Amino acid sequence: MAAQKGRDLLLKVDSTGSGVFVTIAGLRTHSLGLNARTVDVTHAESAGQWRELLSGAGVRTASVRGAGIFKDEASDATVRSYFFADTIRDWQVVVPDFGTIEGAFQITALDYAGPHDGEMSFELALESAGALTFTAA
Repeated sequence: MAAQKGRDLLLKVDSTGSGVFVTIAGLRTHSLGLNARTVDVTHAESAGQWRELLSGAGVRTASVRGAGIFKDEASDATVRSYFFADTIRDWQVVVPDFGTIEGAFQITALDYAGPHDGEMSFELALESAGALTFTAA
């Protein structure tokens, strides 16, 4: 994969539950972390005392962080309402030339900031709340 502009990564939400995803903000920084915890099943008779892992038994999670500016008041209101109501919605993380990760996420952090002579910005953290799918580009 060739180098890409960071701004090409998109964060979208299914704001109505109808399967139609809309971009929520002009994100300036974003990150996606995929994690898989392991289950250690090493025992006294493990070959050479090497660690053994139980295949397919760990917990998989995804974390998304983003910072930027909201594109309009409606986007800000949507995200804010999801945070205060602990709403779980379907989100998409679109990585051009790679694919789309889609599934249920909950907003776990929402921070607002702004200098006295600049625009209001925000930071957002999402944690996966169910199975995710990956669709290659």
